[in-house]
Amino acid sequence: MYTRYRSAALVLAAVIVLLIAVPAFARAQAGASNVSVHAVVTALGPDYSPPPPIMKDDVTVYSAKTKLNVTGWEPAKAGHGALELAILIDDAVAPSAIGLQFQDLKNFMQEQPSDVSIGIFYAQFGTVTTAAKFSTDHAEVARRLRLPLGGRAGSSPSIYLSLSDLVKKWPGDAPRREVLMLTSGLDRLEPGVQDPYFDAAVNDVQRSGVNVYSIYVGPLRLGLSFFGMIAQGNLGHLTSESGGDAFFQGVSTPVSFKPFLGQLNTILQNQYLVTFEAPASAKAKGDLRPISIRTEQAHVRLLYPHRVFIPSH
Repeated sequence: MYTRYRSAALVLAAVIVLLIAVPAFARAQAGASNVSVHAVVTALGPDYSPPPPIMKDDVTVYSAKTKLNVTGWEPAKAGHGALELAILIDDAVAPSAIGLQFQDLKNFMQEQPSDVSIGIFYAQFGTVTTAAKFSTDHAEVARRLRLPLGGRAGSSPSIYLSLSDLVKKWPGDAPRREVLMLTSGLDRLEPGVQDPYFDAAVNDVQRSGVNVYSIYVGPLRLGLSFFGMIAQGNLGHLTSESGGDAFFQGVSTPVSFKPFLGQLNTILQNQYLVTFEAPASAKAKGDLRPISIRTEQAHVRLLYPHRVFIPSH
């Protein structure tokens, strides 16, 4: 009798141990299935004014309706968040559209903090040519600016092919990698509503974690046309999806880039590096997943990539 009771007690103890261990194992497995994801977020007050300080507890990140665990929120300055800024110029735009803006562009470069690396690239033949490699010698980089070739001489069939080429071959690995495009946004290969090169560029910048900004550079005649409206819409969509911003002055090249470059300066000075946990991708090569980032701070606008790359384990 005693033996039977003792055996039953041992079995009961084993069951209890299993009941405790299995949920713990499941929790460990669930925790192991998470990956750490990083993104660059810009916080802005009204009319591109600097926002109040944003703390980690002020920010929430969602994937669909699921709240994700935010593990890091660091201001991208004071030694954190080194920046590589690529200036990508569409070589097909008219030389006169940019030539008068050179001084504003040079001033903008030389206003950047000393640890910011700047490079100049020209969109040609569906790829990019390098006029100035990434460098913190801003005066030397500015000296490498040249007029775009314009028209057929520029031979830039698709600014989006060139953008994809740039982000795929990005030579550095700074926490912040950002692009300022000077272009009309017109894709000469696919100028209509359906544009696979544009769609691919959106995917490529999001997979690479690159933020894109644009200043619209194009003649009034193009801006008023059907294809011009599509081009401007594409620039707005691409920059928003990447966590950047698009700058326009009506439907033609701005009289001066200076106000927009000032707004971009405010953006670059008010960025944060956010880190959060997300379930790992079930795909071996990872995938893009939509996110939403919110803040409890009033009158603050956040710019962030609308999709981020989620790797597998």
